[in-house]
Amino acid sequence: MKMINNLLYSFKKYKFLLSQLVSRDFKVKYKRSVLGVLWSLLYPVLTMAVMALVFSHMFKTNVPGVNYLVYLMSGLVIFNYFSEASNLAMSSVVANFSLINKVYMPKYIFPLSKCLFIGINFLLTLIPLYVLILLTGTGVNIYHLLLPYMFACLFLFTVGMGFILSTISVFMRDMFYIYGVVITLWTYMTPIMYDMSFIPSNLLIIFKLNPLYWFVKFARDIILYDVVPGLNVWIYCAVFAVVFFLIGIFVFKKNQDKFIYYV
Repeated sequence: MKMINNLLYSFKKYKFLLSQLVSRDFKVKYKRSVLGVLWSLLYPVLTMAVMALVFSHMFKTNVPGVNYLVYLMSGLVIFNYFSEASNLAMSSVVANFSLINKVYMPKYIFPLSKCLFIGINFLLTLIPLYVLILLTGTGVNIYHLLLPYMFACLFLFTVGMGFILSTISVFMRDMFYIYGVVITLWTYMTPIMYDMSFIPSNLLIIFKLNPLYWFVKFARDIILYDVVPGLNVWIYCAVFAVVFFLIGIFVFKKNQDKFIYYV
């Protein structure tokens, strides 16, 4: 509890610096870009179009009872947020070594700023998702007001993973290459382009150990099936979020004083 209180105090104290880091990331990302922030809207649409072409036409993949494009897009925006945010958070401490050497600041602010920066992009990707929902006639219901719960859980989980990955990468630079393989495997272990009915029953337990499965399921229950997610889905989302967030804080705080000797 003391660890969380210290984190909240530091967050309040350094919120201006945090906002500046997020602002810097936006300026760097879209510098000399013709379309600028529009890429945040176009990227998931283009990715979805490619995946839809490959899986629905070449491999004849479909999900009975729902629009496949919405099914694909709803999983894609969630996984893309986690993938991009965790990748940037992983390298955030190493990339800011020169800044860490010059002035004192809480080091956790670097992975956190990356998760917030990509979080803003994530909110922008919801625009094309909802446009697709309306265009395909999937429709919007009152249950959509429950989605912020899933977004909050996804954010906490991603921040926790960001803390863990950024700590490991300081001591083991191979992690940058290893995580590329891990995230590729994670993509196929998450039901983004396929339905869980395709998975053999004896393997289901393995797929359900994937936290992103529950975040995606929460969103799809509401968006595609017009139902409130079951109590178990709410619990799994919260448990994965809180557990990984606390583990991330513990791992990062325990090792952050050693960073200066390795970075």
